[in-house]
Amino acid sequence: MSAVGSLRGRSPVLSMLLATSAVAMVMAAGAANAQTAPAPATGSSDSTALTEIIVTGTRIRSTGFTAPTPTQVLGQADLERAAQPNIFTAITQLPSLQGSSGATTGTFSTSSGQQGLSSFSLRGLGTIRTLTLLDGQRVVPANVTGVPDISLFPQLLVERVDVVTGGASASYGSDAVGGVVNFITNKKFVGFKANVMGGVTKYGDNHQWLAQVAAGKNFLNDRLHVQVSGEYDWEEGVPAGGFGEDAPGSRDWYTTATLVNRGVTNDGSPQYLYREHAQAYQYTKYGLISNGPLQGTAFDQAGNPFQFQYGGGGVPSKAANGAVSGCYTNGGFCVGGDLSGNVGVGTSLQSRIKRMGSYGRIGYDLDDNNEIYATLNVARVESSNQPNPGAATTGLTMSCSNPFLPASIVAACAANNITSFSFGTSNALLPRNISVHPTRTQVRAVIGADGKFNAMGKEWRYDAYYTHGQNTTNIHVRDILLMPRYRAAIQATTVGGQIVCADPIARANGCVPINIFGGKPPSEAALAYITPKNGPYQHSVQKQDVASINFSGEPFSSWAGPVSLAFGGEWRKEQYHVQGDPYGDGNTDSPNTADYPADPVLNASGSNWFAGNYHSGAGEYSVKEAYAEVNIPLVNSEAAGRANLNMAGRWTDYSTSGTVYTWKVGATWDTPIDGVRLRAVTSRDVRAPNLSELFAAPVTTTLPNFTIPTTNNPPPGQPSGGAVTAFQNVVGNPDLKPEIAKNVTIGAVLSNPQWLPGFSVSVDWYNIVLNGGISSLGAQQIVNFCYAGLSQFCGAFNLAPSGGVTPFINSQTFNLASIKTSGFDIESSYRFELPSVPGRFTVRGLATNTHKFVTNPGIPGAVAVDSAGQNSGATPDWKFLAIQSWDTDRFAFSVQERWFSNGRFGGTTTDYIECKPGSCPVSTGVNPTIDYNHMKGATYVDISASYKFGKGLQLYGKVDNLLNRDPTPSPQTNTGLDANPALYDLLGRFYHVGLRYSF
Repeated sequence: MSAVGSLRGRSPVLSMLLATSAVAMVMAAGAANAQTAPAPATGSSDSTALTEIIVTGTRIRSTGFTAPTPTQVLGQADLERAAQPNIFTAITQLPSLQGSSGATTGTFSTSSGQQGLSSFSLRGLGTIRTLTLLDGQRVVPANVTGVPDISLFPQLLVERVDVVTGGASASYGSDAVGGVVNFITNKKFVGFKANVMGGVTKYGDNHQWLAQVAAGKNFLNDRLHVQVSGEYDWEEGVPAGGFGEDAPGSRDWYTTATLVNRGVTNDGSPQYLYREHAQAYQYTKYGLISNGPLQGTAFDQAGNPFQFQYGGGGVPSKAANGAVSGCYTNGGFCVGGDLSGNVGVGTSLQSRIKRMGSYGRIGYDLDDNNEIYATLNVARVESSNQPNPGAATTGLTMSCSNPFLPASIVAACAANNITSFSFGTSNALLPRNISVHPTRTQVRAVIGADGKFNAMGKEWRYDAYYTHGQNTTNIHVRDILLMPRYRAAIQATTVGGQIVCADPIARANGCVPINIFGGKPPSEAALAYITPKNGPYQHSVQKQDVASINFSGEPFSSWAGPVSLAFGGEWRKEQYHVQGDPYGDGNTDSPNTADYPADPVLNASGSNWFAGNYHSGAGEYSVKEAYAEVNIPLVNSEAAGRANLNMAGRWTDYSTSGTVYTWKVGATWDTPIDGVRLRAVTSRDVRAPNLSELFAAPVTTTLPNFTIPTTNNPPPGQPSGGAVTAFQNVVGNPDLKPEIAKNVTIGAVLSNPQWLPGFSVSVDWYNIVLNGGISSLGAQQIVNFCYAGLSQFCGAFNLAPSGGVTPFINSQTFNLASIKTSGFDIESSYRFELPSVPGRFTVRGLATNTHKFVTNPGIPGAVAVDSAGQNSGATPDWKFLAIQSWDTDRFAFSVQERWFSNGRFGGTTTDYIECKPGSCPVSTGVNPTIDYNHMKGATYVDISASYKFGKGLQLYGKVDNLLNRDPTPSPQTNTGLDANPALYDLLGRFYHVGLRYSF
């Protein structure tokens, strides 16, 4: 324990975990045992009652076998206690799951295509490095990144979830770098059960309704098993806030927290300043003249000009660079003042979700030991979110002759001898805000066989299956600006006494002028021109075919017991195609149609939308694999205990990148000391590049207020300092190779000792080193590297293009990065009864320490960054989940705590150094200096209760975030949401109530 005690941030956690009287421990039964078969409903583990242990972390299927890889098990009772409409939410509360995506993440995005996508991430390594299985089988991806959507899984028939917290590529193949999450369904369910539940937040939003039913029956003398299930889930979502700091509902925690860049790196003072109520001074709600003699003139909703109130007493310089004295010129922010035009909180805090799913399984017993079966899963998830209000736009050049301008401004132009000025607006005049609507539809069919046979006098188990899955995703974006038309519509002139668009080509092709000086909504004709009914659109299809066969048996015995062997092979094919609309994709790949007619105003190469510029692409690859795994008993005696050696190897051949080998070597030792087991495992794991990384069409995202570095020697043709709205284009690379990772886990277990029955605890140290990591440099990195003198990056962007083209940065993926992470997992549980008190008590908990998470981008001149403890990301120093429960035959009550430690700001490429004026070192791109670098952790308390009425009927309720703990600000260097949904609860107190029925 001393090794753990030396870790940073340990203070309250270790003592909480090891003092069972105060501990609250988690869900999985036999947490310390770490790989048991299905647990009883109470969450306990009683392996003595089983004839066979089936473990997700291994392919070995043998009585009494204990795998060396730690595995956390969540039973049906644990999932029911969580009372969530999507069991994904319950599982992600495990501390080892860090950085998972879900309904509350990615809502500020227009172009990612991952809004509402529920996928797991273990160890903070990302969803693409966690393998998710359904009954040990792969599931068709729901996104071009190769990750499935848990919302599409059949959920009511899930009887347990195994979470393998270590590399498992030798057993299961690619993607299992961080580990495996395996959903195990009840394949022999007989009877009927149903679940209905409703929920709402303290603020009266995110109304939820869930209805689930399942039925199973046997026919033909119990040889034919038929199961069906269906579910409907409606989650209203949390609507976006408005402009300024108007958070949704009556939430009052949003403060526009921002890291303001002073632009000075070597004067002994911090380069970055943490400030709340920051104001971007290049635009306002209804428009602002942002440079020149009229700088500081803003317009109210009626279009009347007034002197804008800059925060901090800021005074506009009225120079060409648009600086404001008393404010932070490099960052483009003031503090305080008129915040009404800010757009950060105008994003959905949770996507709206409508989830519909059906599942059926038919199994037929050929005899007592062999079954053939078929399953069909058809599901659909519809989601929607608002990424931001309006469409904040800066740097517009407006003519003083624009007929919509008030006469006083026209006169001021003449008095100052100017004919144009720079202008910025939040575009609050638009009556409808941008909304994104992804719909994912999955069809997955499996045929297979499972059973036993005898060969060479030994019993062997086998399972074989073939699956075909298809996921179709359609994304529609509504009420978004078509930028060339917008730029044409705001430039007005007078012809024959009529106000018209100044560009005759645009005018001849339907342009209707709009007045952006104020908040008067455009006419319906003008809206139809600048935000056409048919907005950005993406249609994509992912297909997966898998054929697999596996065998397991005990061919012979050694001096210490039977030797177990598993072997098998798999063939898999992944393919996708995606089609964008002509305006986003360009006419070459997506010809114009009646819905998207040709328009000479638009750029024929695409990227015409404010955001959501989807592009077309296609690709496929196939994989052939073979593996073998062996377990060799080494010791089996009363004096020395029981020890075994576990080894596995896998040969994998990818059609795109060739052959790669993975392996695993591990051992367990049940020592002679009562209840004490030692375990260790090391493995070589891989993640092959997914279809998106190999063949992706360019993905274009909008970067508002993109910061241009300040330097006396900018690259040729590029500006110095300031901020612009830019496009980031991420493209694929067909020459990518698989990532290679080395995993090591060493642990000790104390399980159910005679001196303390019902108690178990485990401590495991893990270390993961990933090389050849597939990554694309961020837009800011690329630009910063170029401005810092690395000329090889200068051809990837243009921040000052001519001809009205939007500034852009191109980013491609490479095998460059490395990741090193290590830490501890601690897990414990204690089950006991009290004299004269009915029922059972359980105290359980699980904690994960991330000691380090070092990312090296692999670029010359780049420096590795340790993001462990950065609460602006997904890997806090400590993360802890605890539960205390009391269960009787009719009544159950539990209290749960979710906690993570205090942290700091930063990112995978940035780690700030806090310092005071006069004592700061030189600020660098990797280690910039800052005046405040603290993010408080959080504790969330949840309570739940249930009561059984007679036979089969149960009433239950749950309150999440009982204390209504608000999120800690997570500042950015732009005007984003400034909150971190990967760690913090953004919704507030949540109430759930429901009924379960079964017979």
